[in-house]
Amino acid sequence: MKNITLGRTGIVSPQNAFGALPVQRVDTETAVRMLRRAYEGGMTFFDTARAYSDSEEKLGKAFDGMRDKVFIASKTQADTVDKFWKDLETSLRNLRTDHIDIYQLHCAKQCYRPGDGTGLYEAMLQAKEKGMIRHIGITAHKIGIAEEIVESGLYETLQFPFSYLASDRDIKLAEACREADMGFIAMKGLSGGLLTNADACMAFMSRYEVLPIWGIQRDEELEEWLSYFHKDVAMNADIEAFIQKEREELMGDFCRGCGYCSPCTVGIQINNCARMAQLIRRAPSAQFLEKEWQDRMMKIEDCVDCGLCKTRCPYELDIPTLLRKNLYDYKEILAGHRKA
Repeated sequence: MKNITLGRTGIVSPQNAFGALPVQRVDTETAVRMLRRAYEGGMTFFDTARAYSDSEEKLGKAFDGMRDKVFIASKTQADTVDKFWKDLETSLRNLRTDHIDIYQLHCAKQCYRPGDGTGLYEAMLQAKEKGMIRHIGITAHKIGIAEEIVESGLYETLQFPFSYLASDRDIKLAEACREADMGFIAMKGLSGGLLTNADACMAFMSRYEVLPIWGIQRDEELEEWLSYFHKDVAMNADIEAFIQKEREELMGDFCRGCGYCSPCTVGIQINNCARMAQLIRRAPSAQFLEKEWQDRMMKIEDCVDCGLCKTRCPYELDIPTLLRKNLYDYKEILAGHRKA
């Protein structure tokens, strides 16, 4: 297993880290067991956020008494200095620690700078001076903002979507981070669950100086990622061909399932409905054709084109159009299923 140094933070981690957003969906006992198993299996870097409901609390319980053995990154979506300090104090309390290794401005809408009027970067500096955080990071979904962040030289790490569906511009961004001695934390390594070949995902990541944080919710998922501590997966002709086929099928506008568009004003479950046809075709599951999911998909017909989801989408997708396209495809799939 390749080790990654996150730029000038000096943090060294196996290129195989734990994204703790999904543990908010399981009970505390399950989450704590999985987190400890991840550490025992070789993972040392764990990424969470104030926005992930009780994820921080679960990490705090899992690593209480062994804080010096793991690196923990968290995030704040604060847009004011007061909210920043409130979030940081809450995160420290939840994580049962006196410091956070990397504290990140979450889903940044701009490159926050000293003197920009928000006070957020200055608050980061103060928190670091006080020892409450050790390194200043930021996360972004929009490539233009991410590029500006790297050029600014203000941040020690950048977290950005990165998978084998990455564009040439995305790859150039990762290289720019390496050249700037800035750590690159790769989120969305499975593109919201659309990528299902773990060998291909891992082989792709191994080509770059990036730290993937795999979103893990189930034991079988965890064990699959932990298996790479005992086997090496290198890019080869077969994996190259597979990735090329995947890119031809999936490149372009598609929903990553992040959920930042929610809630919908008429109750559409956008983060799944906007990619339903792909989910069914790539990981066929009878549950998606059951009445419960049929009802959810038919809610798309209630869309009033308010446009709120479009303003929230970090990928600037035309969500109403994407929803209607998926509903059309879903109806075709459903009709074929009924005939069969």
